Amino acid sequence: MDRMFRVISFWTGIFAVLFMVGNMNEMAILFFGQTGAFLALSYLKLSERAYVYIFGAYLTLFFVGFTVYSTFFLVPGIGGH
Repeated sequence: MDRMFRVISFWTGIFAVLFMVGNMNEMAILFFGQTGAFLALSYLKLSERAYVYIFGAYLTLFFVGFTVYSTFFLVPGIGGH
């Protein structure tokens, strides 16, 4: 399971670089932070149950945060298309 956290950190790192190239600096910083957190967690040698609980908590926080942001803070039509 620790290897899967390294795979997740690899992909979040790829997304961070792509966000940085796309001039989306806030998202790049967020994804670089996630990359560091996943990479640090992968070297802790926790049990598989602990890794699943940590990932479940991460997904819960993400979905709640995304729902709150898209419901209350996102301005419709901000892209100007």
